Amino acid sequence: MVLGYPAPAPDPTLPASTVPPAVQDLRRKMNDADVNALTFHEMDYLFTTRTVARSGSIWELPRADHALDFTYTYKGQQYTPEQFLERNYTNALLVMKDGRIVSEIYRNNTNAQTRFMAWSVTKSITSILIGVAVQEGRIKSLDDKITVYLPELKGSGYDGATVRQVLQMRSGVDYEERYDFANPGIAARNHEQALVSNVIRFVDAAKTIKRQHKPGEVFQYKTLDTAVLGLLLERVSGGSTIAAYAAQRLWEPLGAERDGFFIMDGQPGVGREFNGAGFNATARDFARIGQMMLLDGKANGRQIVSPEWVRESTKATGGPGPGYGYQWWIPNDHSFQAIGLQGQYIFVDRATRTVVVKLSYFPPGNDEPHEEADAFLAAVSAWTPR
Repeated sequence: MVLGYPAPAPDPTLPASTVPPAVQDLRRKMNDADVNALTFHEMDYLFTTRTVARSGSIWELPRADHALDFTYTYKGQQYTPEQFLERNYTNALLVMKDGRIVSEIYRNNTNAQTRFMAWSVTKSITSILIGVAVQEGRIKSLDDKITVYLPELKGSGYDGATVRQVLQMRSGVDYEERYDFANPGIAARNHEQALVSNVIRFVDAAKTIKRQHKPGEVFQYKTLDTAVLGLLLERVSGGSTIAAYAAQRLWEPLGAERDGFFIMDGQPGVGREFNGAGFNATARDFARIGQMMLLDGKANGRQIVSPEWVRESTKATGGPGPGYGYQWWIPNDHSFQAIGLQGQYIFVDRATRTVVVKLSYFPPGNDEPHEEADAFLAAVSAWTPR
């Protein structure tokens, strides 16, 4: 878990950072509980960004506003949604039923125009873009070796892994998603050097990473796998940026109402989009993504990604608990969700035609808010407005 930590000694093998020390320090502290209620919707002040531009007609989301007149139970106690908002560190909550917004709540100096950090919800967006690249024939088969498209990964731990195995977080590479900055491993060093000081690119670790398991055998959650998928998108899109491909293939046909943006791991001309955890957008635009997935890939009158991809990518293929698909979490056989660090959610329940977007500021390293959010999501999904 990322926590505020002192600046490490510079690595003499790397170039000096051009990021001002004060900005680096803020980046190190951005996840801390005393500031994240604000930093999680102010990332464009902390990072270089790349815009995912909206254009064309907006996909209008009809409304049927309704009080959240239900309760949920957590650890034997019953609570109201109003209590949940504060108990569960909520910046924004948007609930859709049958394609209509029934509740939309903003807190802590946010509103409908605020763009929130999605953290690892971004992984699920990357999965959608991979699905588009497959249907366009840019990726011939998910069972192709990743090195067919990214030959620079030959000789690394990714050599021999297929695109499908990377999507499933089953690449087998030795990358523990652990952020202990007192005893930094590869993930902590990558965070510091790529995202804080911008002296390397986040995906570069893939070129030298070692193998821990045979590809396909073991599920291990790794943001580096998603970074490799981002590099794949760049390569198969003919040298486009991830942001440009996302704008053309997702954001414009989705009918987004405001530009989104990625945080970058360096300055223009050098940096890359942090496509494993760095996308920012409004709650309504995240809801449009959820609604598009509920409608089997169709939004604003346009088929963005195939129904086959939606079904395949949201089918459990292993992982902890009920399962993990292609960069989507699968809590049961009728729902799926994108989940980001410290409480970011796009939750979709096919059975009840429910989409929930929750944008939060959970304290670092505390799993209880996730457990309570699960209880709330189950209750709001089962709820029928009267």
